[in-house]
This record gives sequence, C-alpha cells and structure tokens, in this order.
Amino acid sequence: MIKSMTGYGGAKGASGKIDITVEIKSVNNRYHDCTIKIPRVFISFEESLKSVIQGHISRGKVDVFVTVDSSKADDVEIRLNRPLAEAYLSTLRAMTSEYGLGGGLSAIDLARFPDVLQAEKREADAEQLCADITAVLEDALTGFDEMRAREGEKLYHDILSRLDAIEKLTVMAEEISPRSVAEYRKKLEARMQEILQAAGIDEARILTEAAIFADRVSINEETVRLRSHIAQLRDMLQSGEPVGRKIDFLVQEFNREANTIGSKGNDAELSRLVVDLKAEIEKIREQAQNIE
Repeated sequence: MIKSMTGYGGAKGASGKIDITVEIKSVNNRYHDCTIKIPRVFISFEESLKSVIQGHISRGKVDVFVTVDSSKADDVEIRLNRPLAEAYLSTLRAMTSEYGLGGGLSAIDLARFPDVLQAEKREADAEQLCADITAVLEDALTGFDEMRAREGEKLYHDILSRLDAIEKLTVMAEEISPRSVAEYRKKLEARMQEILQAAGIDEARILTEAAIFADRVSINEETVRLRSHIAQLRDMLQSGEPVGRKIDFLVQEFNREANTIGSKGNDAELSRLVVDLKAEIEKIREQAQNIE
C-alpha cells in the first residue's frame, strides 16, 4: 500500500537514568531531505541515526528532534586531589611546628581548601547510549509509518476513484468519436449537393474524404494508451513500494493522451468530455505530490 509523505511520530525511552525523547515530522518534498536536531555533544550519532531513517523513508522533508535529559543521572563523582591535599597538610604541619601554632585540622577544614575535592562527571557509554537512542527512534518511526500508511490508504482510494472516472470517460470518448465522422459525412454530402445541385454526386469522393477525416480524428491509439496507463497506475498503487515519483511521470503521459484527444476532437460534446478528463487527471497529479 502506498504511504503519504506527510506524517508525525514520537516516542520516549531511557538509557539508564538518562531520558530520551524522539519526535519525527515530515512534509512533501521532491527528494529525500533529512535534518536531525540533537545536542551537540551527541552529534557523532547523527549519521547512524540517518541511516536508520533512510530505511523507512525514501522521499520527503523529514525533521527529527532528539532530546537527551541527563539531569536525573547519578553520573557525578567526587575525587580527592591527593597530591594537593598532602601538599596542604605538609605546609600546615610545617607552619604549626615553626610558629608554635595550636589546634587540630579536621577533614572538613582540609576540604575547604581550593581544588582539594573535585567534582567529575563520569562519561556515559557512548555506544550504549547511541543504541538506546536508536531504539527510541525505531519506536517513533513505527508510529510515524502507521500515520503515513493511514493517509496513504485515503490517497489510494481517492486515486482509484479517479481512475474509474477516467476509464468511463474514455469509453464515452470512444462512443462519441465515430459519431463525429458520420456527421462530417452528412455535412460533406449536403455541401456537395448544394454546390453540384443537379449534377451527380461522386460517392467514391465522399467515401475518400470521409476516410481521410476519420483517420485524422481517430482517437483509438490514444484511448488504448490511456487504458494501458490506467492499468499501470493501478499496479503501482498495489506494489507496496515508494511510487510517488513514478506516478508523477505517468500522469504526464495521461495528460499527453488527453491533449491529443482534445486536439483531434471535432465535436462539442467530446471537447466537454476532454475537459472532464483533464480535471480528473489533474486531481491525480495533485494527490501524487503527497505520495512517497
């Protein structure tokens, strides 16, 4: 089943005590254009995430928002700067001995000296974090694909109804076309009767002129190709592959046949029918802009 290029999906997850949120939204675009917005510290994950996205999306403007919240993570460690602490202690003992100072020194007193205690943030396992972000991304893509599939189903049924209408209009055009030849022959006979009056009418000449006219206004080739295009488009809709661009190209062929029928038409009713035909083709073209 076809999918729409427009969709939205979101998911939440965690990597240890780090919260992860991924949101995906897409709009129509002629090509695949993916932008990932992720905290700069995790920018190295971008290519890996893009490869996952490309496995799901072949066409459209895609924006992916990745939020990583580590405010609840217990990844802070207090380290004792032993060389510095021992230097302070050695200096303090020397001062006590040299100047005859009294009073003891507690651990709290020593901790107040600059840089004796240092707070360090433990580095997260980058490989594991990337894997966890990817898992949340996959969940978001699942919802995203489901929404696009629902929209695609609507497009599918709408295009099928347009194809049915085009098929009916094609049948009507085939019924009208011979009638215009018969009317042309009657008009030709009337004109020759008027011009020649009492003289006899050359029936062979009338037949020849009518045959030339019939060949010039015949739309058989165009209607045969139209039916072929209709069948091909129906097959595309059933393929389950991204076919939006192919449909766009095929619709141009629909238009070419409709224009040729219009240029060959020598009948007011056929001209009105061609207008309806082109209107249905244009609606398919508009819908094709939404298909992946």
